[in-house]
This record gives sequence, structure tokens and C-alpha cells, in this order.
Amino acid sequence: MKRLAFVGVLAALFAGAAQAQSFPSREIRFVNGFPAGGTSDIIGRVLAEQLTKQLGKTVVVDNKAGASGMIAAAETAKSPPDGHTILLASMAMMTVLPQMVKGNVDVDKDLVTIGNVASVYNVLVVGRDTPYKTWQDIETAAKANPEKVTCATVGSGSSQQLSCALFMALTGTKLTQVPYRGGAPAIIDMVGGRVDLMFGNMPEFMGQIRGGGLRPVAYGADAASPLLPEVPVISRTGLKDFVIHNWFGIVGPAGLSPELQKRWNEEIAKALATPEVKQKFADNGLRIVNGSKEDFDKEIAADRAKWGKVIRDFNIKPEN
Repeated sequence: MKRLAFVGVLAALFAGAAQAQSFPSREIRFVNGFPAGGTSDIIGRVLAEQLTKQLGKTVVVDNKAGASGMIAAAETAKSPPDGHTILLASMAMMTVLPQMVKGNVDVDKDLVTIGNVASVYNVLVVGRDTPYKTWQDIETAAKANPEKVTCATVGSGSSQQLSCALFMALTGTKLTQVPYRGGAPAIIDMVGGRVDLMFGNMPEFMGQIRGGGLRPVAYGADAASPLLPEVPVISRTGLKDFVIHNWFGIVGPAGLSPELQKRWNEEIAKALATPEVKQKFADNGLRIVNGSKEDFDKEIAADRAKWGKVIRDFNIKPEN
């Protein structure tokens, strides 16, 4: 039996090495859990363009929106582990959602990590016609009229939903959360005056901020972006515990061989090092995060512990 097991291990190792040598042999699917126009889509399309050049095969972004990205996770999990399907995973998908909602995907068993790619500035924005100039204005209005101020989110366990819930918990206010399938439709409604505010990813707001459709009020991130250095940081202006970190990384289906994991990590690192990707990320308010699979695993573990404590301490629920 031991000899058979050893033979099986050798066969698996040879199969993985053979797959890595022949990869890529066809078009590559880059699954994305959110609609076109949002931060995840921006990152995915910038990387897909560069990876297409590097790999000599077309890398196609496949948007499978819904359930805070978990539809895309399920789609990836059932794909053949041959390297031709990867997923741009959000921080919420890998660290928050497993602690808040029960799904049909176990991110630890059904997916395998490859590496992180970008961190995103969290920023609070309001519609141009709202009266709010500071986050304190929002706090005052929400206390005077509970549930009247509306806050756009993009689903249970998302960084946007968690930001809104944490703001309410720390300020003792009650906002009415309005869920959307992604950042882009939420922005349309904010510009149209149908929802007041949103805590979210800076890249998807920049077009409307530059065009005047949205006004940035404050950063939920731990620092200000060089793109808008004059905007204040919430944690430095009276609400010290309000710090939202968000990132996006690459994962694949369980069973992806170590050789293919390594190959993808190397290709991602190569793409992130190009001047074109660096410039596009900087223009959209993204910070490059590059490192090994082990670095990514440590980051996921640390953020699970951090957000798990926040969820428990503030009794944050998916429906809040």
C-alpha cells in the first residue's frame, strides 16, 4: 500500500510538471466577481491586458457578479485546475464573508491562493447635491433623523457594507443601507440623487469625482491618497478606530499544482513590475501589493483575525 501511495504521489508530481510546461495552451479565463466599471473590473482588465502580452494567449475577463463575489468563487472552484482559470478575489471574499454568511464555497478547501496584487484606498463620497461636507455632518444628520440618511453597499460582508456598519457602530447612528450588485450602479444612483453616500473603493469614484458628480468627504483608509491629498482621514479627525483596509488578490481552483501556482505568481509579479501597469494603478488610486503565496496566506490570516474581532465587538450582521 505504501508503494502504491508513493507511486501516486510521483504520478501527481509528474502530471503537475507536465501541465506547467504546456501552459498556457489556450485562452485564459480571468473570473471577476463584480460588474464592469468597478474597482475589481479595473484591476482585472489592466492585468488581463498585460498578461495577454506576456503569455501569448488571450486573457479574457469574465464578470460573474452577485453574492458579494461568491458566484464567481463557485464558478472558479468548479473549473479544471489546469491554470487556465483564475479568480480576482476580494478581501471580503477571503476574510470577512466566511465569518458572516454560509455559502456553497469553502474558500480554504475549494480555492488555492496565488498572490496579492493591489490594495485600495477606502473613501467616503457623497452625491454632489447633498449638504454633507464632513463625516461629522453625516453623523449629526443621522442622529437627528435616524434611518433617513442612505448608504449604498454592494452586498453582505463587502468592505462597503462593513464600512457602513462600522461607522454606525462607532458613531451610534442608524443609516439606511441600500444594497447594489456592484459599485457602478451605486454610483449612478448617487450621482442621480437617489442615495446619499457610500464608503468604497477610490478607483471606481475617480471619474465622477473629477467630473463633479461626487464629492469626496474623507478617507476610511489609514492614509490619504496622493491623488487627493487634501481630503481628511476619518481615523485622524476624531474617529480613531475607523480604519478600512481592502485588497484584491489572485486565487485558483483547488488542485492547481504547486508548479502552476508558482508560474502564476511569477507572471503576476512580472505584470505588476511593468511601467504600464504601475502607471495605470497609480492613476486609479491603487497601491501595488506583490509577494509570495506565503505572504498572501499570512495577510489573509491576519485580516481574518482583525475583521473577526470587529464583527464580534460591534455585532455586525449581514443585514445591518
